[in-house]
Amino acid sequence: MGKKKKSYHRRRTGVLFIYKRTLLLIGAVLILLTGIAALTTAGPAYRLSSQSLTEWTRQLDSTVYLDILGNENKLFRSVRPEEAPPIKLSSIFMQMLTTIKPDDPRTLLGSEIPGFSLYENQIVIAGEGTNYTNLPIESAQPDHVIEEAPEQAEEEEKPQEEEQPPPADESQEEEAAPSTDGKDVVYIYYTHNQESYLPSLDAQQKDNAYNKNANVTHAGEALANRLEELGIGAITDQTDIGAILNERGMAYHQSYEASREVVEAAVSQHKDVSFVFDIHRDSLKRKDTTKEIDGEMYAKVVFVVGAENKDYEKNLKVATDLHKKIEENYPGLSRGVITKQGAGVDGVYNQDVSDKAALLEIGGAENTLDEATRTAELFAELFADYYWEAEKVQGG
Repeated sequence: MGKKKKSYHRRRTGVLFIYKRTLLLIGAVLILLTGIAALTTAGPAYRLSSQSLTEWTRQLDSTVYLDILGNENKLFRSVRPEEAPPIKLSSIFMQMLTTIKPDDPRTLLGSEIPGFSLYENQIVIAGEGTNYTNLPIESAQPDHVIEEAPEQAEEEEKPQEEEQPPPADESQEEEAAPSTDGKDVVYIYYTHNQESYLPSLDAQQKDNAYNKNANVTHAGEALANRLEELGIGAITDQTDIGAILNERGMAYHQSYEASREVVEAAVSQHKDVSFVFDIHRDSLKRKDTTKEIDGEMYAKVVFVVGAENKDYEKNLKVATDLHKKIEENYPGLSRGVITKQGAGVDGVYNQDVSDKAALLEIGGAENTLDEATRTAELFAELFADYYWEAEKVQGG
């Protein structure tokens, strides 16, 4: 009797298993047919189109796809950015279901505040303290483009001791310093050339961070001078874009249009130029734009790349490499790399004139000229290392 019971129990269990699997299969088929019917009979406004799928999947970061494909082919894992955070399934499902990214409040506010979703600034690499609440803010348009030249406030300068040259070592032959042999390979200009630093202005200028004398061109000059000392030919263009706007009756938002003519002419004239830097300053608070290094205060740097330039990936690589170079030597001095596109921004920033172009925000309105020039000189030294390392690689 016992054997008959066990045999019956096994047969009953097998029948139930087949029954359940059959029901599941039938249910899956019904769901599939229902879904197909819904998609094919729904009105055009509710159908799932390729555009809908594109908008749905574009919410996901590219690293998600690299991780998925990397499970099958390790080559995809090798090109995954080292600084990219590990993927979280909970965040992915959240994005797919709601298009809201937990670490980006703009994706929530964008659907509630008219026009907010149009600003598609993207943090490619976040430097120390950088997030979507303190992205670089382009300076507001001044009440008028300054025509006069108010005097800048005198900044207190620390007495500097004369540096004595090191004693010559006759036992070693002096190696020739690297040089671009008179070729100008770096071009520096200023689309918003009158952007200034409030602590460096006199009392009458404290409500307007623009000045025809004390402005970002000082940082650019410091950058160019230090590059020249390190053997890298550099041009710093002093064209007053603000004056061009006045002469032509152009609005402030047309600054990039005005500076484009200057940049294109310069790149065309100077055939050896490969790196093109547009120097600006940010409008964030001092706490976001300042870094202390070895007891000295420096203006932080952030790299801005226009994502509406069709070849922007090449510029993005240069900005990323330079950010990493800064971080290796002075962690926290770079605020990171961001891309800008969409309504309300230029989106190209004249960076289509070179595949090695970037916009550099050096400090903010609450930094001083000294802090900005100090950073510019430090950046020149790091850039020189980067440049000569690249030259060695290209040279074989």
